[in-house]
Amino acid sequence: MSESGTGSPAPGVRLSYGFGTDRGLRRELNEDSFLAADPLFAVADGMGGHEAGEVASRECIQTLSSQSVLAAGSREATAAQLHQALQQADSRIRELTNARAGTTVSGVVLVEERGVPYWLVFNVGDSRTYRLSQGSFAQVSVDHSEVQELVDGSFITPAEALIHPRRHVVTRALGTGSDTEADFWLVPVEEGDRIMVCSDGLSGELSDEQIHRTLGTLRHPQDAVDSLIQSALRSGGRDNVTVVVVDASNVSGNHGEETLNTAQLPTTEAADTLPRMVQDPEAPPASRPAVPEEVLESIPDFVRNPGGGAGEVPPAAQEPAEQANVAAPLHKENHG
Repeated sequence: MSESGTGSPAPGVRLSYGFGTDRGLRRELNEDSFLAADPLFAVADGMGGHEAGEVASRECIQTLSSQSVLAAGSREATAAQLHQALQQADSRIRELTNARAGTTVSGVVLVEERGVPYWLVFNVGDSRTYRLSQGSFAQVSVDHSEVQELVDGSFITPAEALIHPRRHVVTRALGTGSDTEADFWLVPVEEGDRIMVCSDGLSGELSDEQIHRTLGTLRHPQDAVDSLIQSALRSGGRDNVTVVVVDASNVSGNHGEETLNTAQLPTTEAADTLPRMVQDPEAPPASRPAVPEEVLESIPDFVRNPGGGAGEVPPAAQEPAEQANVAAPLHKENHG
Protein backbone atom coordinates (compact mmCIF):
# COMPACT_ATOMS: atom_id res chain seq x y z
CA MET A 1 0.00 0.00 0.00
CA SER A 2 1.34 3.43 -0.91
CA GLU A 3 -0.12 6.90 -1.30
CA SER A 4 0.94 10.52 -1.21
CA GLY A 5 -0.43 13.81 -0.03
CA THR A 6 0.12 17.44 0.76
CA GLY A 7 -0.48 19.44 3.89
CA SER A 8 -0.25 22.81 5.56
CA PRO A 9 -3.42 24.58 4.37
CA ALA A 10 -2.46 27.64 6.46
CA PRO A 11 0.31 30.08 5.39
CA GLY A 12 3.82 29.05 6.31
CA VAL A 13 5.69 25.78 5.86
CA ARG A 14 4.25 23.62 3.12
CA LEU A 15 4.51 19.85 3.36
CA SER A 16 4.46 17.24 0.64
CA TYR A 17 4.61 13.62 1.64
CA GLY A 18 4.39 10.02 0.55
CA PHE A 19 3.88 6.83 2.51
CA GLY A 20 3.63 3.10 2.07
CA THR A 21 3.76 -0.23 3.86
CA ASP A 22 4.32 -3.83 2.82
CA ARG A 23 3.96 -7.12 4.66
CA GLY A 24 7.32 -8.25 3.34
CA LEU A 25 8.20 -11.64 1.95
CA ARG A 26 8.36 -13.74 5.11
CA ARG A 27 5.71 -12.44 7.53
CA GLU A 28 2.13 -13.65 7.64
CA LEU A 29 0.80 -10.36 8.98
CA ASN A 30 1.73 -6.71 8.73
CA GLU A 31 2.13 -5.53 12.33
CA ASP A 32 3.29 -2.03 11.35
CA SER A 33 0.99 0.97 11.69
CA PHE A 34 1.62 4.55 10.60
CA LEU A 35 0.16 8.02 10.38
CA ALA A 36 0.97 10.63 7.73
CA ALA A 37 -1.14 13.73 8.27
CA ASP A 38 0.14 17.24 8.95
CA PRO A 39 1.48 17.89 11.58
CA LEU A 40 2.23 14.29 12.68
CA PHE A 41 4.18 11.65 10.79
CA ALA A 42 4.85 8.44 12.73
CA VAL A 43 5.61 4.74 12.27
CA ALA A 44 4.89 2.10 14.92
CA ASP A 45 6.27 -1.44 14.67
CA GLY A 46 4.27 -3.94 16.71
CA MET A 47 5.90 -6.80 18.59
CA GLY A 48 4.30 -9.87 20.09
CA GLY A 49 3.39 -12.15 17.23
CA HIS A 50 0.09 -13.08 15.63
CA GLU A 51 -2.44 -10.26 16.15
CA ALA A 52 -0.96 -8.89 19.38
CA GLY A 53 1.70 -6.75 17.72
CA GLU A 54 -0.83 -5.38 15.29
CA VAL A 55 -3.07 -4.34 18.19
CA ALA A 56 -0.17 -2.62 19.97
CA SER A 57 1.00 -0.59 16.97
CA ARG A 58 -2.53 0.34 15.93
CA GLU A 59 -3.43 1.50 19.44
CA CYS A 60 -0.29 3.64 19.58
CA ILE A 61 -1.13 5.43 16.33
CA GLN A 62 -4.81 5.84 17.24
CA THR A 63 -3.92 7.38 20.58
CA LEU A 64 -1.57 9.87 18.95
CA SER A 65 -4.04 10.77 16.23
CA SER A 66 -6.77 11.50 18.80
CA GLN A 67 -4.77 14.26 20.56
CA SER A 68 -6.23 17.73 20.02
CA VAL A 69 -2.75 19.31 19.89
CA LEU A 70 -1.95 17.02 16.95
CA ALA A 71 -5.08 17.92 15.00
CA ALA A 72 -4.76 18.78 11.32
CA GLY A 73 -2.72 21.92 10.73
CA SER A 74 -1.89 22.46 14.41
CA ARG A 75 1.58 23.75 15.29
CA GLU A 76 1.18 23.95 19.06
CA ALA A 77 2.33 20.54 20.35
CA THR A 78 5.06 20.42 23.00
CA ALA A 79 7.36 17.59 24.04
CA ALA A 80 5.51 17.36 27.37
CA GLN A 81 2.16 16.89 25.62
CA LEU A 82 3.61 14.32 23.25
CA HIS A 83 5.20 12.49 26.17
CA GLN A 84 1.82 12.36 27.91
CA ALA A 85 0.15 10.97 24.77
CA LEU A 86 2.78 8.23 24.48
CA GLN A 87 2.21 7.28 28.12
CA GLN A 88 -1.51 7.03 27.40
CA ALA A 89 -0.72 4.71 24.52
CA ASP A 90 1.51 2.61 26.76
CA SER A 91 -1.26 2.21 29.36
CA ARG A 92 -3.86 1.39 26.74
CA ILE A 93 -1.67 -1.28 25.10
CA ARG A 94 -1.01 -2.94 28.46
CA GLU A 95 -4.72 -2.96 29.17
CA LEU A 96 -5.63 -4.52 25.82
CA THR A 97 -2.84 -7.14 25.69
CA ASN A 98 -2.09 -7.77 29.35
CA ALA A 99 1.43 -6.47 28.66
CA ARG A 100 2.09 -9.40 26.31
CA ALA A 101 2.68 -7.17 23.30
CA GLY A 102 4.44 -3.92 22.62
CA THR A 103 5.41 -1.50 19.90
CA THR A 104 8.24 0.76 18.90
CA VAL A 105 7.37 4.20 17.55
CA SER A 106 9.31 6.97 15.89
CA GLY A 107 8.24 10.12 14.15
CA VAL A 108 8.13 13.86 13.86
CA VAL A 109 5.68 16.67 14.60
CA LEU A 110 5.89 20.03 12.83
CA VAL A 111 5.64 22.74 15.50
CA GLU A 112 6.14 26.50 15.63
CA GLU A 113 7.39 28.88 18.28
CA ARG A 114 6.88 32.60 17.61
CA GLY A 115 6.45 31.81 13.94
CA VAL A 116 9.68 29.78 13.67
CA PRO A 117 9.14 26.16 12.51
CA TYR A 118 10.79 23.15 14.16
CA TRP A 119 10.75 19.40 13.77
CA LEU A 120 9.88 17.80 17.12
CA VAL A 121 11.32 14.29 16.71
CA PHE A 122 10.43 11.49 19.12
CA ASN A 123 11.47 7.87 19.45
CA VAL A 124 10.90 4.73 21.52
CA GLY A 125 12.62 1.56 20.29
CA ASP A 126 14.37 0.92 16.98
CA SER A 127 12.09 2.44 14.37
CA ARG A 128 13.95 5.43 12.95
CA THR A 129 13.69 9.06 11.85
CA TYR A 130 16.23 10.44 9.36
CA ARG A 131 16.78 13.94 7.97
CA LEU A 132 18.28 15.05 4.65
CA SER A 133 18.93 18.80 4.92
CA GLN A 134 21.09 21.22 2.95
CA GLY A 135 23.19 18.34 1.65
CA SER A 136 23.67 16.66 5.04
CA PHE A 137 22.12 13.27 5.80
CA ALA A 138 21.82 11.84 9.32
CA GLN A 139 19.75 9.61 11.53
CA VAL A 140 18.13 11.91 14.10
CA SER A 141 16.70 9.26 16.41
CA VAL A 142 18.90 6.90 18.43
CA ASP A 143 17.93 3.22 18.49
CA HIS A 144 16.99 1.70 21.81
CA SER A 145 18.50 -1.68 21.03
CA GLU A 146 21.27 -4.02 22.10
CA VAL A 147 23.18 -3.64 18.84
CA GLN A 148 23.09 0.17 19.10
CA GLU A 149 24.71 -0.09 22.51
CA LEU A 150 27.34 -2.40 21.03
CA VAL A 151 27.99 0.08 18.20
CA ASP A 152 28.16 2.98 20.66
CA GLY A 153 30.72 1.04 22.68
CA SER A 154 32.77 0.26 19.54
CA PHE A 155 32.30 -3.47 20.08
CA ILE A 156 30.83 -3.94 16.60
CA THR A 157 30.64 -1.82 13.44
CA PRO A 158 27.43 -0.44 11.95
CA ALA A 159 27.80 -2.97 9.12
CA GLU A 160 28.07 -5.83 11.62
CA ALA A 161 24.96 -4.53 13.41
CA LEU A 162 22.90 -5.25 10.28
CA ILE A 163 23.59 -8.99 10.58
CA HIS A 164 24.10 -9.36 14.33
CA PRO A 165 22.01 -12.25 15.79
CA ARG A 166 20.54 -9.93 18.46
CA ARG A 167 19.74 -7.06 16.13
CA HIS A 168 16.01 -7.32 16.91
CA VAL A 169 16.38 -7.02 20.68
CA VAL A 170 15.06 -3.64 21.78
CA THR A 171 15.64 -2.04 25.16
CA ARG A 172 12.57 0.24 25.19
CA ALA A 173 9.03 -0.19 23.91
CA LEU A 174 5.50 0.94 24.61
CA GLY A 175 3.15 -1.59 26.19
CA THR A 176 5.70 -3.95 27.69
CA GLY A 177 8.84 -3.90 29.82
CA SER A 178 9.87 -1.38 32.44
CA ASP A 179 11.32 1.38 30.23
CA THR A 180 8.85 3.24 28.01
CA GLU A 181 10.40 6.73 28.04
CA ALA A 182 10.68 8.50 24.71
CA ASP A 183 13.64 10.58 23.56
CA PHE A 184 12.97 13.98 22.00
CA TRP A 185 14.91 16.28 19.67
CA LEU A 186 13.99 19.80 18.56
CA VAL A 187 15.48 20.67 15.16
CA PRO A 188 14.95 23.87 13.13
CA VAL A 189 13.22 23.32 9.79
CA GLU A 190 15.38 24.30 6.81
CA GLU A 191 14.15 25.06 3.30
CA GLY A 192 13.94 21.81 1.33
CA ASP A 193 14.21 19.50 4.35
CA ARG A 194 13.34 15.87 3.69
CA ILE A 195 12.35 13.73 6.69
CA MET A 196 12.04 9.95 6.51
CA VAL A 197 10.43 7.78 9.19
CA CYS A 198 10.65 3.99 8.87
CA SER A 199 10.28 0.69 10.66
CA ASP A 200 13.32 -1.55 11.04
CA GLY A 201 12.06 -3.59 8.11
CA LEU A 202 13.71 -0.92 5.97
CA SER A 203 16.80 -0.06 8.02
CA GLY A 204 17.45 -3.76 8.63
CA GLU A 205 17.65 -4.43 4.88
CA LEU A 206 19.31 -1.28 3.53
CA SER A 207 22.40 0.59 4.63
CA ASP A 208 22.32 4.31 5.38
CA GLU A 209 24.26 4.83 2.16
CA GLN A 210 21.53 3.13 0.11
CA ILE A 211 18.80 5.10 1.88
CA HIS A 212 20.69 8.38 1.36
CA ARG A 213 21.18 7.71 -2.33
CA THR A 214 17.46 7.12 -2.89
CA LEU A 215 16.31 10.11 -0.83
CA GLY A 216 18.85 12.36 -2.56
CA THR A 217 17.96 11.46 -6.14
CA LEU A 218 14.18 10.95 -6.35
CA ARG A 219 12.38 14.28 -6.30
CA HIS A 220 8.83 13.29 -5.35
CA PRO A 221 8.45 11.82 -1.83
CA GLN A 222 6.11 9.07 -3.04
CA ASP A 223 8.65 7.93 -5.61
CA ALA A 224 11.25 7.73 -2.84
CA VAL A 225 8.88 5.70 -0.64
CA ASP A 226 8.06 3.23 -3.40
CA SER A 227 11.69 2.80 -4.37
CA LEU A 228 12.85 2.22 -0.79
CA ILE A 229 10.17 -0.40 -0.13
CA GLN A 230 11.00 -2.24 -3.34
CA SER A 231 14.70 -2.15 -2.50
CA ALA A 232 13.98 -3.66 0.93
CA LEU A 233 11.97 -6.44 -0.68
CA ARG A 234 14.75 -7.16 -3.18
CA SER A 235 17.20 -7.34 -0.28
CA GLY A 236 15.17 -10.09 1.38
CA GLY A 237 12.03 -8.48 2.77
CA ARG A 238 12.43 -10.38 6.03
CA ASP A 239 10.16 -8.04 8.01
CA ASN A 240 7.24 -5.69 7.53
CA VAL A 241 8.40 -2.51 5.78
CA THR A 242 6.86 0.91 6.37
CA VAL A 243 8.20 4.23 5.10
CA VAL A 244 6.98 7.84 5.36
CA VAL A 245 8.79 10.67 3.53
CA VAL A 246 7.99 14.34 4.19
CA ASP A 247 9.32 17.36 2.28
CA ALA A 248 9.19 20.92 3.64
CA SER A 249 9.12 24.05 1.48
CA ASN A 250 8.20 27.73 1.80
CA VAL A 251 9.96 27.72 5.17
CA SER A 252 10.73 31.44 5.07
CA GLY A 253 8.18 32.35 2.44
CA ASN A 254 10.58 31.17 -0.26
CA HIS A 255 10.07 28.41 -2.78
CA GLY A 256 13.13 26.21 -3.03
CA GLU A 257 14.42 22.69 -3.30
CA GLU A 258 17.88 23.04 -1.80
CA THR A 259 17.94 19.55 -0.32
CA LEU A 260 17.60 17.76 -3.66
CA ASN A 261 19.55 20.30 -5.67
CA THR A 262 22.59 20.26 -3.35
CA ALA A 263 22.40 16.73 -1.95
CA GLN A 264 25.82 15.19 -1.58
CA LEU A 265 25.53 11.51 -2.35
CA PRO A 266 27.40 9.15 -0.05
CA THR A 267 30.91 8.00 -0.85
CA THR A 268 32.01 4.40 -0.83
CA GLU A 269 33.57 4.78 2.61
CA ALA A 270 31.96 2.92 5.48
CA ALA A 271 29.13 5.01 6.88
CA ASP A 272 29.01 5.91 10.56
CA THR A 273 25.33 5.55 11.45
CA LEU A 274 25.59 7.15 14.87
CA PRO A 275 23.07 10.02 14.75
CA ARG A 276 24.58 13.44 14.23
CA MET A 277 22.88 16.49 12.79
CA VAL A 278 25.87 17.89 10.89
CA GLN A 279 25.28 21.33 9.44
CA ASP A 280 26.75 22.46 6.14
CA PRO A 281 29.62 24.77 7.19
CA GLU A 282 29.05 26.88 4.06
CA ALA A 283 25.39 27.53 4.82
CA PRO A 284 24.73 31.14 5.85
CA PRO A 285 24.17 31.60 9.59
CA ALA A 286 20.76 33.14 8.93
CA SER A 287 19.48 29.80 7.68
CA ARG A 288 20.08 28.19 11.05
CA PRO A 289 17.77 29.94 13.54
CA ALA A 290 18.58 29.54 17.21
CA VAL A 291 16.08 27.77 19.40
CA PRO A 292 14.18 30.32 21.51
CA GLU A 293 14.76 29.99 25.23
CA GLU A 294 11.03 29.44 25.77
CA VAL A 295 11.06 26.33 23.56
CA LEU A 296 13.81 24.68 25.55
CA GLU A 297 12.12 25.59 28.80
CA SER A 298 8.88 24.01 27.55
CA ILE A 299 10.56 20.60 27.63
CA PRO A 300 10.43 19.51 31.29
CA ASP A 301 13.33 17.85 33.05
CA PHE A 302 11.65 14.45 33.16
CA VAL A 303 11.38 14.52 29.35
CA ARG A 304 14.81 16.02 28.72
CA ASN A 305 16.56 13.51 30.95
CA PRO A 306 14.25 10.66 32.00
CA GLY A 307 17.09 8.82 33.72
CA GLY A 308 17.85 11.76 35.98
CA GLY A 309 21.53 11.67 34.96
CA ALA A 310 23.77 14.24 33.42
CA GLY A 311 22.88 15.80 30.10
CA GLU A 312 21.11 19.02 29.21
CA VAL A 313 19.33 20.08 26.07
CA PRO A 314 21.91 22.21 24.24
CA PRO A 315 21.27 25.91 23.71
CA ALA A 316 20.81 25.40 19.97
CA ALA A 317 19.12 22.61 18.11
CA GLN A 318 21.72 21.90 15.46
CA GLU A 319 22.85 18.89 17.53
CA PRO A 320 20.21 16.35 18.64
CA ALA A 321 19.61 16.30 22.39
CA GLU A 322 20.42 12.64 22.90
CA GLN A 323 19.35 11.13 26.20
CA ALA A 324 21.77 8.47 27.35
CA ASN A 325 19.34 6.32 29.30
CA VAL A 326 20.52 2.75 28.79
CA ALA A 327 18.15 0.10 30.08
CA ALA A 328 18.32 -3.64 30.32
CA PRO A 329 17.08 -5.37 27.16
CA LEU A 330 13.37 -6.06 27.07
CA HIS A 331 12.73 -8.69 24.50
CA LYS A 332 13.32 -9.87 20.98
CA GLU A 333 10.84 -8.69 18.41
CA ASN A 334 8.45 -11.37 17.29
CA HIS A 335 6.35 -10.44 14.28
CA GLY A 336 4.69 -13.75 13.85
